[in-house]
Amino acid sequence: MGRSRRRGGERENETTGTTGRTGTTGPVTGRVDGGTAELAPDRDRTRAWTLLIDGAPQSHVDLDDPTHLDFSYQRRIGHLIDLAGPARQPLNVLHLGGGAFTLARYTAATRPRSGQQIVEIDAGLVAFVREHLPLDPQARVRVRALDARAGLAKLPEGWADLVIADVFGGARTPAHLTSAEFLDDVRRVLSPTGWYVANLADGPPLAHLRGQIATAASRFGHLAMAADPVVWRAKRFGNAVLVAADTELPIADFTRRVASDPHPGRVEHGRALTDFAGGATPVTDASATPSPAPPPTAFQ
Repeated sequence: MGRSRRRGGERENETTGTTGRTGTTGPVTGRVDGGTAELAPDRDRTRAWTLLIDGAPQSHVDLDDPTHLDFSYQRRIGHLIDLAGPARQPLNVLHLGGGAFTLARYTAATRPRSGQQIVEIDAGLVAFVREHLPLDPQARVRVRALDARAGLAKLPEGWADLVIADVFGGARTPAHLTSAEFLDDVRRVLSPTGWYVANLADGPPLAHLRGQIATAASRFGHLAMAADPVVWRAKRFGNAVLVAADTELPIADFTRRVASDPHPGRVEHGRALTDFAGGATPVTDASATPSPAPPPTAFQ
């Protein structure tokens, strides 16, 4: 395991193992601001890697095929990127949370000339990923090492076609990224036809998911959420992808895509989603708490 340190105002990451640049297959580890980062090689794909922080899987990236989305939640967000406009049309996309830049790579590959910004608070992680999993130099992706909400505040009104929130610290979404006030700034940055997409994580009794649905419904007119059936039934901890907009969403297309995934999911919207929220009240800055910590067995 390596150490990380600061020198001359810039972060220097010392790592052990081999790198994605070389095409070799050994693991890569390094200290980043949020803990220990590891790139675990994918045995089935030559230059594909899973990024873990302190043992918790964060994202998967295939350098040879950035359109390959291995994690179910990332594939569901990929469906929404596909549906957010005509095929191959460039979009302006804000990514809150960087991970291995998987969804930015996907957008650059499927929608060339898109303007993208990644806001990732962990400067050490940004440097680690840039070193070992470099971005395509032709991709128009800007990366800022800032808190997600601070980075959001810097974007101009109406700039984004998509705001994608996938922010976890210690495997939990920070409280200040779960509130109605946060969504007010998301709406400010979105174009009138833009979509907010969030990767959420929760387990029984799903109080966090219900609160996030109620919060989004207080700010947007149209919502849908995709999750595995066992998550919907509150049988285990897992991810759910929420999409919200002020214009109608392509529910039928999204539902078909999610149902045809290797691990099929279910999409709920409208009255069914309202009923699922079960009278939950919107979260405010004053009442916000981080998302629940996953159980110890979640990543086994």
